Amino acid sequence: MIIIGEKINGAIPAVKAAIASRDGEVIRQRAVMQAEAGAHYIDCAPSTAPSEEYDAMCWLISCIQEAADLPICIDSPNARLLARVLEEGLCRRAGMVNSVNEEGDKCETIFPLIAGTDWNVLGLTCDQDGIPAQPEKKLDIAKRIIDKADRYGVKLENLHIDPCVMALSTMPSSMKDFEACIEGIHAYAPQVKVTGAISNISFEMPARKYINANCMAYAIRAGLDSAILDPCNVDMMSTIYACEALCMADRGGRKYNRAYRQGKIGVRK
Repeated sequence: MIIIGEKINGAIPAVKAAIASRDGEVIRQRAVMQAEAGAHYIDCAPSTAPSEEYDAMCWLISCIQEAADLPICIDSPNARLLARVLEEGLCRRAGMVNSVNEEGDKCETIFPLIAGTDWNVLGLTCDQDGIPAQPEKKLDIAKRIIDKADRYGVKLENLHIDPCVMALSTMPSSMKDFEACIEGIHAYAPQVKVTGAISNISFEMPARKYINANCMAYAIRAGLDSAILDPCNVDMMSTIYACEALCMADRGGRKYNRAYRQGKIGVRK
């Protein structure tokens, strides 16, 4: 499982305050915590006013790179801003672009810039009409994104499709639909990865951690490859390591045992 650490996002009050005051220590601490907890990428999402987003993104990237030797997931709904970050080479190593979709020319803006490189990219199953509820429509969008990526020369193994898991509180079939999307994307393009922001499924539900952990378990069984989550969440990381062992993605539970010895799972810090 590829973990994209979600704890540097301007939508989080503490991060929003740190961005406003340019308190780099808060950002560096969050980067280190996520790296030590087992993240593979560190998401970098300013989530600020559009006029401030580029400067905030540059500052966040600098802080993260000072603290952790992990690739960065540059995260913005503004494809032009993401393209500018790529063109200016602000990240010292190839990371991930979050995100593109079928709204406007986002794919056409980003794909030529990462074609033939080691950059990964995340594609959302939405278009000019928003996020469809039906898994069949999500799969249609996913196929269009995959076909475009292939046409532009993007390595399909570097493409992560996010089927945009729906909230269980409003969509009772959300888990089954998510599983259907995971399986459908892999059937269409086995080398493409499937990702997701798992915590979306528990929106407006009580005791959300139980919904999230069990969603992750079902998703791993269906073939989920990566996820945007808090790697410092012991419950979630324990679920991931255990499920990978049970599904034989971690044969013999070697990673599970190592994570336990390192204190990453099974205990609360």
